[in-house]
Amino acid sequence: MPKIVLRTAAAATLAAALLTTSACSDGGGTEKKPRAGGTKDAKPLKWGECSAPTAAEGGGQTPGKDWQCATLDVPLDYADPGGETIPIALIRARARDQKNRLGSLVFNFGGPGGSGITTLPGAAQEYAALRDRYDLVSFDPRGVGRSAPVRCEDDRQLDAYYAQDNTPATAQQEKAFVDGIKKYGKACETNSGKILPHVGTENAARDMDRIRQALGDEKLNYFGISYGTELGGVYAHLFPKNVGRAVFDAVVDPTADSAQGALGQAKGFQLALGNFAQDCVNRGDECRLQGSTPKEIEANVIALQKRLAAKPIAGIGDRVLTESAATNGIAQALYSKELWPLLEQGLDEAEGGQGQLLMALSDALNGRDQQGRYSNIGAANTAINCADSKERYTLAQTKARLPEFRAASPVFGDFLGWAMLSCTDWPVAGAWQTPDVSAPGSAPIVVIGNTGDPATPYEGAQKMVERLGKGVGVELTYKGEGHGAYNSGDTCVQQAVNSYLLDGKVPAAGTVCTPAPAATSTSTASPTAA
Repeated sequence: MPKIVLRTAAAATLAAALLTTSACSDGGGTEKKPRAGGTKDAKPLKWGECSAPTAAEGGGQTPGKDWQCATLDVPLDYADPGGETIPIALIRARARDQKNRLGSLVFNFGGPGGSGITTLPGAAQEYAALRDRYDLVSFDPRGVGRSAPVRCEDDRQLDAYYAQDNTPATAQQEKAFVDGIKKYGKACETNSGKILPHVGTENAARDMDRIRQALGDEKLNYFGISYGTELGGVYAHLFPKNVGRAVFDAVVDPTADSAQGALGQAKGFQLALGNFAQDCVNRGDECRLQGSTPKEIEANVIALQKRLAAKPIAGIGDRVLTESAATNGIAQALYSKELWPLLEQGLDEAEGGQGQLLMALSDALNGRDQQGRYSNIGAANTAINCADSKERYTLAQTKARLPEFRAASPVFGDFLGWAMLSCTDWPVAGAWQTPDVSAPGSAPIVVIGNTGDPATPYEGAQKMVERLGKGVGVELTYKGEGHGAYNSGDTCVQQAVNSYLLDGKVPAAGTVCTPAPAATSTSTASPTAA
C-alpha cells in the first residue's frame, strides 16, 4: 500500500531538480533477543573510491573526489553474532581541519528506507560548517540501497501497484485494494524472505554502534532527521553511555502507534496545505489558483480529487494521473516550502487536464526516476515499518477509523487512513507498539520541532524530549514551514546546532527560533517555551 514516506527536506529539494528537468527491540517478532554483549568490536574500515549510486539507491552521478566509500560487515541476526553477515555501505567526506578534528558525525536522513549514500553528497553543502571539524558520514541502513536491500516487485509491477485506487469506495474496489497489498507482501517474502525478519530499527541501531567502533570513535556523534530521530532514540536507549553530541530534527513521536502516527500526518499535511493556500491568497493576482480564501483553494483541491477519482487525466507517457497519484504528489510538494511553486503550477495544470507535474512529484516520492526505474525506498519503508510495528489492522478496524481521519484532513484523511492496512498481511511479526527511547545517562540531545512540519508534527518533539528522560532531551522550536528545520537555512537554528556540535554549548531548553521577514537574513531566538 503506498503511503506517505518520511522524507527529509533535503531529499525533497533533490527531487525538485529532477522535476524541473521533466516538466523519511529486534527487527522482527520471530527473532531471538540478542545476547548481552552481542555488539562486539568492529574491524576498521577500508575506505576507497565511490561508485555511482545503484538503482536501488535512486541512481545518480558518482560522488566527487572528496568522497570515500567503505563496507562494514555486521551480523544478519544479533542473536547469532558469529553467524551470517550482511554488508552495510558507508560514505564519508573527511573534515577540512584535520588538526582540530572532533571525530565523525553520522547522519541518517530518514525514510525509513532513504539511502545515505545518495543523500549525503547531494545535501552536504547544507552541512558545510560542520565539515570543518567533523568527517561527514552516512550509510545505507540494512534493507536499504546497497546494504542487503529489500526487493519486492519489479518496475512494471510497481507501476501497476502505485496506479491502484488507494481510497476505495466500493466493495469491488476494496477487494482490489486488499488483494494488491497481499500480492505486494508475497513478492517481498519471495524475493527478500531472509532479510525481512532482521530489518527493524533496533537492529539498525546496533549496526550504528558497530559503525561507531569501526570509525574509531569513542562516542557516536549523530544527526538524525525524520525517521532518523526514531533510530537515534532507539540507539540512545540501547547505548546511552555511547552517545556523544546528537541532534534530532523533524522528530517522530515515539509515543504514537502506527495509526496514531498516520493520523498525526493527516493533520500535519492538512495544516501545511492550509499554510500553502494562505500564502497563495496573500500573493493576490500572482497566485495561479482560483479562490479568494484558503478554504476556497482547499475546496478546489478536493473537487479535483473527486474528478480524478471518476476520470483520471493525462500523466506521463501512457500513465494517467489518478486521485491517489495526485494526492501523493501534493504531499511531496508540502515537504519543503521551496516546492510550493511547483505545487501551485501542478494544481493549475491539472485543472486544465494536464497531470504531468503532479505525477512527477508523486514519482519522486515513490522513488521512480525518469527511466521508469524504482529505488527500493518503498520496499524498505514497508519492510522496516512492518518489522517495527506490532499493529495488524483488519479491514473492519480500518473502515471504523476512517471518519476520524477524514475529520482530521479532508484532503489526506482517506489516503492515510486506508494505509493502516499496509502491514496487515505482512509475513513477519512486528516488534513493538511504540519504541522505547528512554536514555538515562545519555549526553544531552538537541531535539528540534518545526511548528509547520507536515510529516512529523511539532508535538512529536515535545513527546521525544519527555521520553528521552530528564536531563537528556533539550527542545528547540522553529516556527517555520516544511519538513525539518536545520536545512531550512534558518540562521537561528543553524547557529544553535552548530554551537552544540562544534563547541559543546547546549542551547537553552525552550529556545524558540522565528524566521525573520524574507527581506532579511537573520532569525530571532528567545529562550522561552513555545
